[in-house]
Amino acid sequence: MTAVTGWSDDQGTLARAVSVDGHGLHTGRKVRLQIDPAPLGHGIVFRRMRGTTLLGELKAEPGLRLAQPLCTALQTPDGLRVRTTEHLLAALLACEIDHARVTLDAEEVPILDGSALPWIQLLRDAGRQAFAVPKRFIKILRPLRVGDGDNRYTSIAPHDSYQLQVRNDLKGFGQMCWEGDLTPTSFARDIAPSRSYGRLKWAIPAIAGGFLKGVPILRGARPSCTATIIGGSVHGGMRLPAEFVRHRVLDMVGDLALLGAPLLGRIEAHRPSHEMNYQLAAALLKQPESWCWV
Repeated sequence: MTAVTGWSDDQGTLARAVSVDGHGLHTGRKVRLQIDPAPLGHGIVFRRMRGTTLLGELKAEPGLRLAQPLCTALQTPDGLRVRTTEHLLAALLACEIDHARVTLDAEEVPILDGSALPWIQLLRDAGRQAFAVPKRFIKILRPLRVGDGDNRYTSIAPHDSYQLQVRNDLKGFGQMCWEGDLTPTSFARDIAPSRSYGRLKWAIPAIAGGFLKGVPILRGARPSCTATIIGGSVHGGMRLPAEFVRHRVLDMVGDLALLGAPLLGRIEAHRPSHEMNYQLAAALLKQPESWCWV
């Protein structure tokens, strides 16, 4: 058993079921999502429903990851899909919900306000039921690096906590950086409130191009669920200093949650993306000597 400052010593699930209604960021479709407690050993499993019919289940793991524009998706070999999982997975990890059933009646997890904060609040309302089993972490043993040179990269190295340094730049907003130890408390305070963001002038052609290609992109994007950039400012202002880079941290935490546990390692990332987050997860799985369970 490894005691890690800021984290519980045991695994857990929800104390009771909770549900929420919303719409998908990319599909724009209405969706109802329910999160139920699950037994020890279950992990996080998504369940797609059509009415009262179970279409299938998708375990949150890198092997089911499907590359999609501007989000992370899971897909079974027969094509059953769940889209935009990253905010919910980050919140489940930060709330230390290791085992849960996530049932939804549409393809996409609701975007809510574009951040992970509503998920944190929902999971806190549910409460946590602990199992008398030690919590597990993925301990990094050797450095790894993915990316394309110095322009865009992510590296990870051994460390005794889940530590991140993430940098990103955006024209008109300059260089942004967030650095710190990730714990349930720091995630809820410093990372969870940050929203998905984008420039309005980029969104309109992306939506049109998606319709032409038959790929849902940003069909549900609204100022109420994104930090919308118009010209050189954010509609309604930023929630947090350097909100955009904090959201890159949020996405990274959610994407890497597919590995199944918090990391014990230091991540340094410059201009990360969903694709690069997956590359790091895939590199770890391909090199089992670079990490171990503790």
